[in-house]
Amino acid sequence: MRDNSMAAMILLTGQIYLAVGALVALPFLVVGLGRIDENAQNTWVFRPMLIPGVLLIWPLVLWRWIVLETGRADEPARHRPPLTWQPRLTLTLAVLLPFLIFAALVIRQDGPFERPAVQLEDGL
Repeated sequence: MRDNSMAAMILLTGQIYLAVGALVALPFLVVGLGRIDENAQNTWVFRPMLIPGVLLIWPLVLWRWIVLETGRADEPARHRPPLTWQPRLTLTLAVLLPFLIFAALVIRQDGPFERPAVQLEDGL
């Protein structure tokens, strides 16, 4: 009985999330999109295609819409490269990728020395 109530709770949460997303998508696509993007003014054909995306990421859409409407957006910062974390990421990937490849070979049953595959049936 507990599993069914948990599943029902998850479904209800998803339905509420999508309903709020629909309530955000309607005013955003009708009014907001044309106000924050001058290239989208009077372009109504492609807006229905945006509905599924807005339903799924409506908190981000709402937050970005508010930021752009209030003028708090720092547009030059958006185009600056994030160089502060690139050296650390490069070093992490240089260490992590060979480790993962080695771990994958160790985890395999026979490693790189396993026998070739055997054909079970004759092909036509």
